[in-house]
Amino acid sequence: MADNWVETTVGDLRRWADERGEALDEPGARLLLELAREEMGLTGPDALTPERLRELLLEVFPESVVAGRDDVPTVLDVLRRVVAYLDDTAALPAGAAAGLKAEIERTGPEFADLVGEVDTEERQAAAEVIGGLMRADGVSLDDQEAVDAWIREFEALPEEERYSRTEGYLRQVEELVVPPVRLAPEAELADAVRRSRLTRNALALADWTGERDLTEHDSLTEADAEAAGLALGMEIPRRHGQMEDAGELERFWWAAVEAEVITAEDGKAAPGPALDGLRSSDDAALLAAWLPLFDALAVPGHDYADGLDAVELVQNEMTGVLIHLYEQEEPTEPGTLIGALLDHVEEAYDLTDAETMPALVSDAFFLELAALEEWGVVETSGEGRALTPLGVWAVRELLLADGFTAPVIGELAGSKASDLIAGLTWYRPEAADEEIDGWLAGHDPKDAAADLLDVMRTGGPGARNLAAAVLHRIGPEAAAVVRSAQEHPLVSPYAALWLNAAGDPSGRELAREEYLWVFVDTVAGMLETADPGEAVEAALIDAPPGAEMELMVDDLWRTDHPGVADVLEALGAHHPDKATAKAARTAAYKARSAYQGARRSV
Repeated sequence: MADNWVETTVGDLRRWADERGEALDEPGARLLLELAREEMGLTGPDALTPERLRELLLEVFPESVVAGRDDVPTVLDVLRRVVAYLDDTAALPAGAAAGLKAEIERTGPEFADLVGEVDTEERQAAAEVIGGLMRADGVSLDDQEAVDAWIREFEALPEEERYSRTEGYLRQVEELVVPPVRLAPEAELADAVRRSRLTRNALALADWTGERDLTEHDSLTEADAEAAGLALGMEIPRRHGQMEDAGELERFWWAAVEAEVITAEDGKAAPGPALDGLRSSDDAALLAAWLPLFDALAVPGHDYADGLDAVELVQNEMTGVLIHLYEQEEPTEPGTLIGALLDHVEEAYDLTDAETMPALVSDAFFLELAALEEWGVVETSGEGRALTPLGVWAVRELLLADGFTAPVIGELAGSKASDLIAGLTWYRPEAADEEIDGWLAGHDPKDAAADLLDVMRTGGPGARNLAAAVLHRIGPEAAAVVRSAQEHPLVSPYAALWLNAAGDPSGRELAREEYLWVFVDTVAGMLETADPGEAVEAALIDAPPGAEMELMVDDLWRTDHPGVADVLEALGAHHPDKATAKAARTAAYKARSAYQGARRSV
């Protein structure tokens, strides 16, 4: 049963304040004492020391409580009253209260600055979420009236609906993350643009068109289209198998118009404002002009309601192929790409000619793949296809425009430790190693270790695991910093492991309960970003074998870790050994029961 000293102390404190006719923020007192008990392991208010009071204010409180700078005076006043009560009732050793009072006044300004900083970050994060919800609803953030109306409507919603919408948005944002990539230098990208057939065709079409009359639909006349096709070598429709498209000329025409390389208005053509950029010797200007042209060609967006032939259908879906290539570490064989595309087409479209469409879609796909290679966006590598450096840059730009988070390797080198750890969540192992090396190279080892230990104190299991892994890349010069962190319950076992590995005299082997806690913490961290089955598979790589693992699982439910039940449930559902899985399910039930019993006793 959980120790109930918090409620006893709060009751005594309330009576003490009443006797003196003083006001007491009872919920605030209860909150601070519960943090001291649950997060710091204090066994009573008399265990409060100046060092632990400082930890409560500067580490535990900011991590656990949403508060603003305006709340700081109230928090400090509650602590003053708690200390005065302990002093008046002789619950503290002689002279101890003076040290606590001095620590409150000494730490107060730093506490106010820290809470203010966290409050600002939380407000910024909330503003980003609200802004994202507005954009998802089609509200322009530049339209103040529309923004104000949306906020009024959102605040009028029931709390559950507001929460549901926010959670849904955050899940969607989390899904819109792609692995980090390396970007080629701007000069190399610009050189590839100048050599691209896409650029040559667009410039040639704009030069040939000049200023001439168009049809009522602002397209080339039939005679001009035929002449342009002959002059530019774009007159023959491309063919692959049974499939023949409408020809490059028409596609390039509308892409050039959309990208403003050509202006087509009121039946008259003229050079567009983007034409100079497409000819520019300035690399940045060239890339800025080329990207909209690539976007218009690669993502034409044919309307499904108008009826789609196989070529139009494939063109609509090639964005998914490009994203697939972007996310892969190795080239992908065309057969794999077309297989995935056909599966998607069958699920997403109502095909009236389902028997012949797969062959037509396959032929259309290879036409598109050939075009992407001609444009310098895709290249052949062995038996597979991969994005060129220009393709990686272009696809990333389109992903960013669609709201994706698309990291670049090396961009975290100058960031603070918390941002590094948050960013590494999406990195593959090799890229993560490179990013970590860059970050460590730019930070003093002692400062880096101190910042990583702060992340471990304040972050969740996933952040703690990553931070511990980065910490192990720092040499023995950080030993003093790690030794000073051994007393924190969330850091202690990791600090012991680090010191032991570094050969420091204060290093030690973990006690069994610590080993079990670290195992739970590790799997809980994996569950934050991986499917339970994948998390269990990864965790079992270094786990003990057979019967030893079954015994360990049977002991896990006693572990003082908030994620232990979830970890045991994952093991129960996905451990390959039936006996161990059964033991995990039983242990999960015990863990849930023990947690509920502890909750009832508080």
